[in-house]
Amino acid sequence: MQIKQQIERRLCRFPAVGELLHNRERRVLLTASASLGLNIGYAVYNGVLGVVSRSVWFLVLCAYYILLSVMRYAAVSCAQKRRRGVKAVSGLFVMRFTGGMLTVLGLVLAVSVYYSIQNEVAVKNGTIVMIAIATYTFCKVTLAFVNAAKAAKHRSPLLTALRNIGCADAAASVLSLQRAMLVSFEGMTPLEIRVMNAATGAAVCLYILILGVVMMLGIVGGKENGKIQARQSK
Repeated sequence: MQIKQQIERRLCRFPAVGELLHNRERRVLLTASASLGLNIGYAVYNGVLGVVSRSVWFLVLCAYYILLSVMRYAAVSCAQKRRRGVKAVSGLFVMRFTGGMLTVLGLVLAVSVYYSIQNEVAVKNGTIVMIAIATYTFCKVTLAFVNAAKAAKHRSPLLTALRNIGCADAAASVLSLQRAMLVSFEGMTPLEIRVMNAATGAAVCLYILILGVVMMLGIVGGKENGKIQARQSK
């Protein structure tokens, strides 16, 4: 314990490191900034896959991740401006705007899942593509859990927006991974694959829609008094 405290005291000699160690909100924003770059890169990757394999699903995912990147950038930019004392829109506005966007994305994703299932749009993926999808999904699910825990301790409209964006990102990634695995590996009939994709797709779309509606209502941290807290933190 003493060794840990000594190391922490030495690290705190550097202002930037000390701020990261003691400021939970700063750590969340740093993680969100890193996720932004990963989001953009993965969106481009899905776009290339969609063009090369002529897959509507990958093109939809490309657009989905680009919009998530825009929402994440808006939230991070607003938070950074407020930290520097620069006038910016309220965190509650950003959260509600993000909620509206997530609601639209949930509906678009639902239509895409329905179209894909009805027309059996599925492309077998190579090993490299599968590894890339699995790695991205693992990273996003892990980050979603970490950010959710941090946002729960530090209730803020901006952190709630970033948390829910991460959750929507992870949910779509899980659906994409399942679709890729079911079509790339043998063992299930076409009917079973369609049922699995329909069930998971419905759950993911409903989850994203719920996230969007909750944010549009201005609820912070999933509490009934979240609206009051959100207004106070504007």
